[in-house]
Amino acid sequence: MKNIFLKKSFLYTLFIALMLVSCKKEIEKDGDKINDTSSSVTENQEAEKDSIKKDSVIQKESIPPTMQEDGFYNAFILPKDKKMRDSIYSVFSKKYSEKERYAILALNRLDSKNKWNADTLVVPAKIDTTLMEYSPFPMQLDVLSPVKKFVVFSYPIQAYGVYSNGSLVKWGPTSMGKKTAKTKTGLTFANWKKQLAISTVSSEWKLPYNFNIFNLDGIGWHQYDLPGYPASHSCLRLLLKDAKWLYNYADTWVLNPGGATTKARGTAVLVYGDYGWGKRKPWRKLLSDPNANSVSVEEMTKMIEPNIEKILREQDNREKVVDSIRAAKAVLEQMPQTPKTVAP
Repeated sequence: MKNIFLKKSFLYTLFIALMLVSCKKEIEKDGDKINDTSSSVTENQEAEKDSIKKDSVIQKESIPPTMQEDGFYNAFILPKDKKMRDSIYSVFSKKYSEKERYAILALNRLDSKNKWNADTLVVPAKIDTTLMEYSPFPMQLDVLSPVKKFVVFSYPIQAYGVYSNGSLVKWGPTSMGKKTAKTKTGLTFANWKKQLAISTVSSEWKLPYNFNIFNLDGIGWHQYDLPGYPASHSCLRLLLKDAKWLYNYADTWVLNPGGATTKARGTAVLVYGDYGWGKRKPWRKLLSDPNANSVSVEEMTKMIEPNIEKILREQDNREKVVDSIRAAKAVLEQMPQTPKTVAP
């Protein structure tokens, strides 16, 4: 009897153990299913996130940024698509005042008419409407201290500068001679001026505030289109305000009676260097280097020093000639006028 009881107990215990093992396996299977489902959901979520990231990158890259802000100069990007350009220029017009837009275009060697020529505008982080804060020319040149008026045109950076007794008083953009019609370089002097001249190349070209500097070559500065690169037929194009300012600033020559010979020369003008044809526009380099266009004091001094004696000699001569002309006029004004005789 005892043996039968022990056998039954053993079989009952074995049955319970088998049941427990079976339940454990079922629980593990269910757990695996849950884990698989959870993993699948997580993977799907990650895939969706990656997809969203990729889509957002593609979308971001397909729309050009209006403004890339980085450092002293920023880049205002202009896409090729006309509608997008119009839209971005609308933003440009709202973001900046008229004077600020004028300064930004001038920095990019552009006028308002030709603003569409650029694919990128270099924009200072701080706008100075006088442009003096961004001058590529030195603010002071001791070598020019005795020179009352001096104008310099730089071919490499397509800019002009004006010095009075060694101090820079003004600078601005220019568009000089294109590659097939380069502007003559070297030291010259301002000759004659005309408020509205007609081009010898085409009678349709009107040249406001024209000031001749190479008489026999017919080369001078005047207002005309600034497209953002050298494009003229040898002349030195300027913005209208700059052309008018220089027209009133520079001195003309003085001719001997009859006008065949020069008695005194006008303001000294130095045109120097050459443009980097086919290379990146110099002002675009400002985005990576704020001093990329800067002309050093040493470089300017080296160019001017060989000419300083001639500049001062011509300046002194002009002052003497002008003084003698004024004195002669004063004498004539003081002379009694001859009374008119009346016929009998």
